[in-house]
Amino acid sequence: MAHSYFSEFYKKTKTERTQALLDAGVINEQDRLFLSEKTLLPDQIADHMIENQLTQYALPLGVALNFLIDHHSFTIPMVTEEPSVIAAASSAAKLVAQAGGFKTHLTERKMIGQIALKNVSNLTFALEQLSLHKETILKKANAAHPSIVKRGGGAGDVNFRTIAATERSPEFLVVHVHVNVLEAMGANIVNTMMEAVTSYIEDITDGTALMSILSNYATECLATATCQIPTDLLSRGDFTGEEVRDRIIEASQFAYVDPYRATTHNKGIMNGVDAVVLASGNDWRAVEAGAHAYAAKSGQYRALSVWEKADNGDLIGSLTLPLPVGFVGGSIGIHPTAQFSQRLLSIKTAKELESVIVSVGLAQNFSALRALVTEGIQKGHMGLQAKSLAINAGATGDNIELVANGLKKSTHMNLEIAIKLLDAIQHQK
Repeated sequence: MAHSYFSEFYKKTKTERTQALLDAGVINEQDRLFLSEKTLLPDQIADHMIENQLTQYALPLGVALNFLIDHHSFTIPMVTEEPSVIAAASSAAKLVAQAGGFKTHLTERKMIGQIALKNVSNLTFALEQLSLHKETILKKANAAHPSIVKRGGGAGDVNFRTIAATERSPEFLVVHVHVNVLEAMGANIVNTMMEAVTSYIEDITDGTALMSILSNYATECLATATCQIPTDLLSRGDFTGEEVRDRIIEASQFAYVDPYRATTHNKGIMNGVDAVVLASGNDWRAVEAGAHAYAAKSGQYRALSVWEKADNGDLIGSLTLPLPVGFVGGSIGIHPTAQFSQRLLSIKTAKELESVIVSVGLAQNFSALRALVTEGIQKGHMGLQAKSLAINAGATGDNIELVANGLKKSTHMNLEIAIKLLDAIQHQK
């Protein structure tokens, strides 16, 4: 099994980790060579991705291990600068794998395009016209992007809603077009379609279009991950499995009712989600915005995950997110590290990527909650933070580990202490 190659993976050097992935069959020789070289974007590609490009801002890409999702094992690329994120995800995944792994459920991959109309003189007439001309709207939308239709996707439904006038805004009539974007994230596809039908919708409603654009609130593209963990796997320190289960459930309830806690609770989920979205070359800002909107769908900002007690006493976790991610298009096809991430994951579809991302989010949440309700969040986090402080103090090579170990034993962990420890180590040599 690949797990044997990953024993104490975090203790290995970068070269040893790469070799372990090669030996486990997770990567091939081409990938090993890719990882041995400088992985910055070629300037020619970087200069065409954004305007006014000057240089590049690098972030570490690591791998989360032990994930069992829908009965398949995954080694998952994650891009993050925050210590403990990958370690926490891997630790949770290992525990959940012992309980059968994560199970996922996905809705159809439909994105929503919006046309906002104002100055509609007769709202009843406009709504009647939209109902009568749905098929024409769909035909015009699909005619604007025939290639997606040929591949089995395209615009499939139209609905509409009104937003009442307020003291700060007029009344709006909003038209929604639902588009199956297949393997793409779909922003360009949807925007093209919306702009193509705008004038026609203005004509039949006698309204004025304010804008026509994709919505990043992808409520028709939802991914859910669940896991069920027996209490004998939950014990930690002085806490029994039953105590940990009950405290995690109470922490979930607290995050559901308190937006101050929910914000931090959901940030922890997004630590994992964003890291995989970034590694895969997708738009993490769109995913982040959609997730937080979904957290507030009830009218109050709430926790995105739910933890409950099963009938047999197990702990059950569930997380649902809008996940408008793509497997093709945008920078995915031209970014060499995004392409490496796809090979590392060994997936072939955007739906598979959704399953991976939402499972990582739930794993991240479990690790954070379990730590919070037992020994506290800082123990694991500061263990890795010690290395960052050591490097910031000027430590290099073996001195990084020596300074980090000294910081872990110190009453206080800060840069001043790290500098003093480094100075003492250097004077001893």
